[in-house]
Amino acid sequence: MPKTVPKVIDLFCGAGGLSLGAARAGFEVAGAVDFDSRAMEIHAKNFPGAAHFTGDVAELTAGSLKRLFGWPGESIAGIIGGPPCQGFSNMGHRDRNDARNLLFGHFFRIVNEAKPGFFLAENVPGILRKDYEPIVESSLARVSKDYVILDPIKICASDYGAPTTRTRVFFFGYLPDRMKGFNCASFVVPNDVTSVTVRDALDGLPVDVDPHWQTEEQGWRRSDNPGTGYFATRLRGHVPRGVGDARALKRLRNEGLSSGTLGTVHSPEVTKRFASLRHGELDGVSKARRLDPDGYCPTIRAGTGPDRGSYQAVRPIHPIVPRAITPREGARLQGFPDWFTFSPSKWHSFRQIGNSVSPIMAERLMTVIRDSLH
Repeated sequence: MPKTVPKVIDLFCGAGGLSLGAARAGFEVAGAVDFDSRAMEIHAKNFPGAAHFTGDVAELTAGSLKRLFGWPGESIAGIIGGPPCQGFSNMGHRDRNDARNLLFGHFFRIVNEAKPGFFLAENVPGILRKDYEPIVESSLARVSKDYVILDPIKICASDYGAPTTRTRVFFFGYLPDRMKGFNCASFVVPNDVTSVTVRDALDGLPVDVDPHWQTEEQGWRRSDNPGTGYFATRLRGHVPRGVGDARALKRLRNEGLSSGTLGTVHSPEVTKRFASLRHGELDGVSKARRLDPDGYCPTIRAGTGPDRGSYQAVRPIHPIVPRAITPREGARLQGFPDWFTFSPSKWHSFRQIGNSVSPIMAERLMTVIRDSLH
């Protein structure tokens, strides 16, 4: 009898960084939910085998999810997701009354109703501030009767082999009759992790980018595989069954091309200013930081959505040439493979990249969970 593939549902899925980590760890992404229609469009493109629902998680129940994703009588191994973090983020206004903060509680409401074998919720470190203790405690109280809940786990992506210092907090719990015993030490950094720098991540991508490459088709450019390590092999390979856009996979395999090498037109003054920056130095006007090729990329910011003014986030400056990085470079720095596609515009691409979990880190975490299922 063939081995059953455990299924997960990704709430607040975004473009799919956590979904990709789960799929690479051996899970099937059975369904995904997000309020952002553009993010859902991209998730559906990269995860054509999953069912998708664009809508407000606050209005969903476990029953409606079961009907939407068709799992009557079949238990789901896990519910994963990254509830909106803007209200908790140290980069934002840290507004305790931000309505999006309540979605954290709705994640656990659905877990309590659906009773999956485990849950994994991701958020920013700011959620651990004392101000937000009531939100976290009331949310976890929804599942504390049935689940063994670990203390929040704070993880820096670079420790797990991603080229970014993006740090996130994970809330993990499990049903003891469906998983082996767990503690925080279960998620300790593996011994085989190799440090991946900005130089390593960007190796093989075009350095000289024409600022007038603005259309989706112009963004398809050569991307070479930079090596053979854990990170490098995941740029091309490790494509899970039922995952990946067919066209992107074919163009990368047959032509060596990936999408998203979009240029940015800078004025001569800005170019001169960027060129004068040392590695790691902050531009005084734009507040953009020039990347250090031998260091890690700082957290890539997502900018704001249409409901918050549609502001483009500040993008890091390339370590060799005086320009902002391209979406494909941002994707590499976040740990996405070259076959993974994003929206055609720079703004939407960086929103999707900046809102995502690093797939490199996600795969490591989800593998530990996968290996512990009964």
